[in-house]
This record gives sequence, structure tokens and C-alpha cells, in this order.
Amino acid sequence: MKDNKVQNYIKDVLENMPADWLILTTHRLDIYNEKLAKTQFLDQFETLYKDNNSDTSALSNLPTAYDYIRLGHPLSSVLEWGIAKLNNVKPENVISFSSKTVPILAVLRKNLFDNKNTQIIYTGKLPDYIELEALHEVYGYQFDLKHVGSTSALPLFNGSTILITNQDEIDDTPIAISPEIDFFIGVNSEIGSVLLVNGKQNESYISEIQHVRRRETIAMTPANCLIALKLLIENSSNSKQSNPNSYRNEADKALVLDSIAEITGTPTKALVASSGLSIQYAIMMGLIHDAQEKHKGKAIKFVVPSNCYGGTNDQARRVAACIDNVEIVDLAVDGDNDMVQSIAVILDKIASEDAIPYIIAEIPTNPRVEVPDLIQLKNVLSQERKTPTGEIAIDPVFILDQTFCPNVHFLGEGEILSTIRTISFASGSKFPSGGQCTAGYCVGNTKTNALMDKIEFHLRICDNEATNLQYKILAKQLPSMTQRISDAYKNTREFVNYIKETLPEAKINFVSEELAQQGFTPSVFSLDLPTKGNTEEEREVYKRDLNLKLIHLMITEIPNESKYCVSYGQLKGCYWTIPATSTQGTTKEGDKDYIARVALSANMDLELHKKVFLDFVESI
Repeated sequence: MKDNKVQNYIKDVLENMPADWLILTTHRLDIYNEKLAKTQFLDQFETLYKDNNSDTSALSNLPTAYDYIRLGHPLSSVLEWGIAKLNNVKPENVISFSSKTVPILAVLRKNLFDNKNTQIIYTGKLPDYIELEALHEVYGYQFDLKHVGSTSALPLFNGSTILITNQDEIDDTPIAISPEIDFFIGVNSEIGSVLLVNGKQNESYISEIQHVRRRETIAMTPANCLIALKLLIENSSNSKQSNPNSYRNEADKALVLDSIAEITGTPTKALVASSGLSIQYAIMMGLIHDAQEKHKGKAIKFVVPSNCYGGTNDQARRVAACIDNVEIVDLAVDGDNDMVQSIAVILDKIASEDAIPYIIAEIPTNPRVEVPDLIQLKNVLSQERKTPTGEIAIDPVFILDQTFCPNVHFLGEGEILSTIRTISFASGSKFPSGGQCTAGYCVGNTKTNALMDKIEFHLRICDNEATNLQYKILAKQLPSMTQRISDAYKNTREFVNYIKETLPEAKINFVSEELAQQGFTPSVFSLDLPTKGNTEEEREVYKRDLNLKLIHLMITEIPNESKYCVSYGQLKGCYWTIPATSTQGTTKEGDKDYIARVALSANMDLELHKKVFLDFVESI
């Protein structure tokens, strides 16, 4: 034991930790300051450590650590803190990943922009997850790969040195890192990896690496962080003996794939990733790879709604920033803009440039919950266009985010988008898992078989497939998903109708009864509250304040059910957010929506929510 105090405290914390540290994707949503997320958690955790206080009540009162497992969570923060303590570095210098490869990609990405050399050194055999050709040719990352017999005497290198070591045997021995090593990545084949940023000169990488974890992968999951922490304090040498989820239950995976096929009505094999953004990243990189092979040298245009979910918007722009011939084209879809007309104009322009069109769109849209005319959409997407030389333009690939309504059949034989190259994906932290894990999935129609192979290849490169426990959770939750969607929609429709009766001046964005009969039954609506004032600025300020007043009243009066969070599709409760300050965090200011977005579940006290809403109406 190298630091009994640290290890003994971690042991006590694990014995007393709140149950939701392990089973929820978010913790203490009522104590959440996004700007202070991880630092606030660890600052208060450090105080508890100094006081040797590991009481469950004290741990329960710690604020949210990040905000979703893909960004980080209490147990990943404790793991990083513990490793940092044992190695006498700052906790922010230690970053855990579910993926074995993404920490490498994170360093390579920053060095690409900094025009800085990178060498990756390893002992033993070459890790089989490093795909040299694809990382060079598709991702655009340049590096030297070197095998070394020992790390005790490394030559000087003009650039960054990454050391990869096998960490299947985790213990409390401090990591011996020489000054020549800039980034140490310990890989455990069962649970993920941990990156340690070495030296003050490399601290500028930390926020960039954390942002890669936020957008392209997830942190090491709570279940696997618990395993890592136990190995750390027990000095165990066998992770598989300590990990009941080390071996994938193929029956779980088979059930998940069968459930997705049934829910989506698609004949092709689904791909399941560690998060919605993990699968979206694999989709983008797979399509880029396909384009490079089949249309070498041509410009690639990703058409993205300008006001869509911030993760989608941000990730797409991050991918484009790395690759010279990839560009983002803004797509206006909501409000006064018609998605179909916007796509038609953009596809005509892309054809005139003889470029490759990939369109990412949400149906229904977020946060305005709008559904385009699907027949017109099909016609626009399938229209044959010509390049300036008279050749047939490359047909688009439609990338459909149907997280709001994952049960609608778009892709199966005879369905509306079956004849157009279309890939559909959904975030797993919503309806698929009921908020119990982040794993997301994608499916394609028969026109996309070759593309799906490429997407699967990049899902493997990034080591972003769903974890064993995520498969287990999805296997349990997916079979009831369509019923939960139906029941949650009924609550949402009833609440929407109640608001219309109680506050008719409010503007509500929700699907029509006609669309619902066609199968679009989301459980999310947006609410534009009535406002007043002499100027547009005064009216906007008043409306924003009123939004917050409503949300504050709901989460105060119904704390066990109403939460301030971007979630939906949960197993119980009701979730409130302002898209402009949450899901649209990275969206351009002019495209943000300062409205309230409300998400209801099948299991909640709807009558109590009506009562509190009536109290709100009577107070304004």
C-alpha cells in the first residue's frame, strides 16, 4: 500500500456511496452548475476526504459531476481523483475513457491543429485496436509508431510522446513516467482506459481531451469505474474475476439486435454504440471513408440543422475541422423554414458543385417538434440532379435522428424512405434504456449495406461499441419501449391540452392529432409562454424570466418527479429545460431557442403537475 489514507477513504466511499451513483446517468440534477460541474464535485469531495467523512448523506449531497455519463460522473471523478492522488498530480490531469483508442485520437486531434509531431510508443505486441491506415488516411492523423523494449531511456523527440501500456493488472503502485513521456495511457482490455497528462507543458491538452470524451465517446462507465476502484484498493491482479460483466452474454446482444429490428422494421443488422454521439461519430467517419474510396478528391458536404441538438451540431463541425475536403452546410428546418424546401435548395447547390451530400436531420425536429411532409421529403431526396458537366449527381445519404420517435418505421420494405439511402439512429439514454444507460444504435435500409460495413469498421476503430452491461440493460428495457412511448404520449397529450385550456395565450409546439395517428407520438413539447413589454427586448427578457419561474416552481413543488434536465424517455418523472442553455449549448446564438422544453414519462403524477401549473398561471 503506497497511500493507505487515500485507499482506505476510497474503500469507505464505495461501501457508503449513494445507489444512484451506479445506476443513473445523472446525479443530483437539483445541484448542478454546468460551469463548475467537475471542479465543484471534486472540491467538495476533497473536503470530505480531509474530514474523513464518507457518510452516505454527505456523499448524496455532493453536486452533479458533469452531466451525463458520456461527460463523466461521480465514480469516474472519484477514480480519476484516486489515481491522481497516488501519482501526485492534479485530478484534472487524469481522464478515464470507456474506449481504448479514443484517448489516443484525442491527443492526435490537438496535434493536428497545432501542427505538432506525435510518436506512439508501446512495449510488447502492437495493440490490435490501432488501425494505422485508417487513422492516417481517413482521420488525417499523422504519427510515428514505435516498439520499445524499455521506457527507461527514451530518446529526445521533437513533439508529443504517447506511451501505451497494458493495465489489466491494476494496483496502487504509482505510475513511473519519465519526463520524456507526455501522455501515459493505461489500457485495461475489459473496462477501458485512463489517460494521464504528464507535465505542466501539456496541461493545455486537458480541456481538448475532455471535449473529445464529451463528443466522440463516453467516460468509463459507472460499473467499470467501480471495478477499477475496487482493483485499485484491493490490489487485485485479475480484473475478470472481479468483473461479472467481463464476458459478453451473446444472448443479451442477440435480443437487443432482434428488438431493434422489430422496433424499427428494418431487415439489416443494427450497430450498437456506447452513446448516441458515439454512433453518430462512427456514421460520419464511415461515410467519409466510403466517399474517399468511391469519389476520391470530391468535396464532402454534411448538411446539418443550424439549431439542432448541440452535440450533433458541435461534433459535425469538429469532424469537418479535421478533414480538408469536409464542410458543414447549415440547414434551416424549424419555425418559418420548411425542411423539404431547404433541402431542395441545398441539394441543387451541392449538385452544381459536383460534391457529396450527407444530410443529418431530426424527425420530429428538436425543440419545435415538427414533422415535414414525408412524401415531399422522399421526392426531394430521390430527385435526380445533374452536375455542370451533365453527369448524374451523387445521390444523398439521409442520416435520420429519430430519438424523439424511435418507433416510427421509416426504412423497412415499402416504407417512406426505403428507396433512398437512409441511416437512422437513436440516443440510448432516452427511450431505449429509459435513462439507465447511454448506449445508442443505428440501422440502415437495404440501400446502405456497404455503408453500414464502413460504419461498423469505424465503430470498432474507436472502440465505441456498447459495453456488456449496456447490452444487458438494453436487453431488459427495449422490449417495453413501444408501450412506454405510447403511455408517455398519452400523458403528454393530456398535459398539452390542459395547458391550452388553462393558458390559451401560450404557444405550444407539439405534433397534431393527425400526425399522432400516423405514428408520431413523442412525449416532448416546447412551450412559448405569453409575454409583455414595450420593446422586443423587454418582451424577450420577460419571457425568459417566466420560463425559469415555471421550471423553478415545478421542480420545487414536485421534487421527486420534476427535474431540470435535458432528458426524456425516462421510466418515470417529468423533465424541464431551456434548449438555448442546455441542448443548444454550442449552437450559434441567433439559432438558439429560449423556450421551455418539457418531457413527460408514462409514470408520473399528472394531476399534481396540472395543479402546480394552474398555480403558476394564477400567479402571473
